[in-house]
Order: sequence, then C-alpha cells, then structure tokens
Amino acid sequence: MPNIVKNTTTPGILDLIAPHSCRGCGHIGNVICERCKKNILASHHNFCPSCKTPNTNGICQKCQTKSPLPTFVFSERSDLLSGLIYDYKYNSVRALARPLAEFIDYSLPHYDEKIYLVPLPTISRHIRSRGLDHTYAIAKQLAKLHQNYYVSKLLLRNNSSVQVGANAKDRLSQAKTAYSLNPKTPIEKDATYLLIDDVWTTGASMKSAAKLLQESGVKSINLAILAVSV
Repeated sequence: MPNIVKNTTTPGILDLIAPHSCRGCGHIGNVICERCKKNILASHHNFCPSCKTPNTNGICQKCQTKSPLPTFVFSERSDLLSGLIYDYKYNSVRALARPLAEFIDYSLPHYDEKIYLVPLPTISRHIRSRGLDHTYAIAKQLAKLHQNYYVSKLLLRNNSSVQVGANAKDRLSQAKTAYSLNPKTPIEKDATYLLIDDVWTTGASMKSAAKLLQESGVKSINLAILAVSV
C-alpha cells in the first residue's frame, strides 16, 4: 500500500478562491490531483468483499456457492479514498463523481457487449438533503467512459430505512424489502446488468438487488463496488 497524503485543509476553504482544491494534498486546480489519484489507483486489488480473499476474475473460490455473481471491488474504504467518499456524499462535492467512477472502472474487466449500469437507489430524503443522487451520478460518469455502457433506472427504492449504524441483522431485514423493479424501465433479459454501489458494509443491499434482478429473469449480473468497509 503506497503512502497516502492526507488532506489537512478544511474541505471547501480553498474552493472559495479557486475552482477546486485537491482533497489529498490541497493543490489548487482539481478536486483530486493526478499524483493523489495515482496513489489511490495503486491501492487497487481484486478481492472478495465478504471474506477478503484475493481473486482475479471477480469470483471468490471460498464464497462461490454463496455469491456466484462476478463481484469487482476497487479497494477498502480507508485513507484518502474514505475521505473522498465522505466529501462526495455529505459535503456535496459533486466534482468527485468523475474520479470515483474512474476508480470503479479501473476495477472492471473489459466488456464488448452492451452493459446496463444499475445504481442502487438512494433514499429520497438523502437526495433532497445532499442535493444529488450519489450512486446515479457515479453511474452517469461511468457511462461516459464507454460507448457500450447505458444507465438504467431499473430499481426503485421502496422504503426510507437508514442502514448507517444498523447491525447486520437489521441491514439484512431492511434490504429484503428495500427495492422493487421500475415498471417504466424495460428489461433485456439476455443483456449484462452491472449493479453499482459506493460502499459495501454487509452486502445486504447489493445481494437483495441482485436477487430481484435474477427473479425478473436477468441472466447476466455483475456487481461493482467502489469501497469495502474495514
């Protein structure tokens, strides 16, 4: 793991006198500078989000019977990456959607076929309070990186239960009824769908969403996660 330069500047102060300041080193010009971005990219390694076993193709040999879906993880939620996620979600630093999408893209295999990006829906009141749907914004930026990627609002959020701070049992219970299929969005059952979420804690939300797509007849489902809680 490379040394990560931690930000000692209060987020937003330098942004008053410049378009953006790097959340890693404070350098004025970009929300994350190229040097800090390279440091974060260097931390990438493929591993199973459930048991942390390294893998190369998104399939964990230990958890294959439990989680057979290809799952691609960028990194752990630690150091600078953790701060970027926090700034993006809770300080409304919208410019971070692009680099966070690039980190997810870095972890994904090359797809030749059409890919439907399905962001896990955010609670409505969080969208209102934060001023953005953070997973949807990341998915839109990811779609801009590939001509064969398309954002699909296939999932709807059913409830407003907040999983932050909930224990594993409560998360699992909430996740079972958290989502439903959007009747206005057609399903291509033979296409590949890529479920996207920013943080994996227990995996309850992602697993519930994947099960819903499977029950709808979708044959090819992959999972993409920006960071796994440590």
